[in-house]
Amino acid sequence: MIRLFGEITLYFALFLSFCQGVFPLWGYLRKNPYLLACARPGAWAQFIFVAAAYALMTIAFGVNDFSIAYVAANSHPSLPLMYRLTAVWGAHEGSILLWILILNIWSVIFSIYTSHTPREKEVNFQALTLAVLGLISFSFLCFLLLTSNPFLPALEPQTGRDLTPLLQDPGFVIHPPMLYTGYVGFSVAFAITQAALIRGKLDSAWAQITRRFAVAAWCFLTLGITLGSWWAYRVLGWGGFWFWDPVENASLLPWLSGTALIHVLLLAEKRHLAKGWAALLAIISFALSLLGTFLVRSGVLISAHTFANDPARGVFLLLLLAILIAAALAVYVAAFHSSAMNTRRHLHFYHVKWPCC
Repeated sequence: MIRLFGEITLYFALFLSFCQGVFPLWGYLRKNPYLLACARPGAWAQFIFVAAAYALMTIAFGVNDFSIAYVAANSHPSLPLMYRLTAVWGAHEGSILLWILILNIWSVIFSIYTSHTPREKEVNFQALTLAVLGLISFSFLCFLLLTSNPFLPALEPQTGRDLTPLLQDPGFVIHPPMLYTGYVGFSVAFAITQAALIRGKLDSAWAQITRRFAVAAWCFLTLGITLGSWWAYRVLGWGGFWFWDPVENASLLPWLSGTALIHVLLLAEKRHLAKGWAALLAIISFALSLLGTFLVRSGVLISAHTFANDPARGVFLLLLLAILIAAALAVYVAAFHSSAMNTRRHLHFYHVKWPCC
């Protein structure tokens, strides 16, 4: 029953993420306030179903439901309860489910935050941002259900294989959620920027709210990298070698671009400069977060940290990365091309030689 209800909740979440992503964008193009209004309830409804799926997977680990292949492969009746519950994200399928859950938590936080600010009057801003987040969630839910379904049944009765010994450590309980919260947090900065580009309003208010979410994501990512280094040093040893592990470096890339993003956003907010660079850095930070997800799961990098070495999953993630970033850059180029054309028209108007009356 847990397996069946888990799959049903994920398919409902997939449908709701599609509605959250497509309806507001269509409503913005058609100037339909009813379609725009679908964004916020869609985000909340999707969060409820994704949280339910995650809770069902956690229960399955807690009660040792080995009829689910993912539970049988990553748990054992003798495993302490703390590690059984955290084994949910101990392998590839569960880690992607955690990724999607954290994305939905960020979406709900954004919807709450923007409902208490003056910009709430500009419904397009909140709706378009939630729409972009909905499309990202839809993409990852497709990836989860098509290539990495955590609720697949076990082909034969099993008694559990146990969690990888390297992951049976208190550091593992804290490190992945913090790292993922930082990774996914840059998705919010990215979505806010895409909404601003679509609307053609890269103003100080955009820079301020983007900077706040970018700082929050950067803090979580910093904590996640620090905890990961501490965990790797304690568990794997080898002096400081694991500080140069390729997976650790993959998580450092969005941290570096995020640091630059925060500083450039401050410049855009206070002095109204480098807005184009700030928008581009938001896209780059999001792209590097997705790149880190791809590297850990594609088999490109070999490390004790990697979750999966399935080339098919890697190809899917690479295509997903290419589509999302290509679409984002297209919006970026179109927005600045439109801005340049408007500027030229403005200058041409003031250079016309009007005849004297």
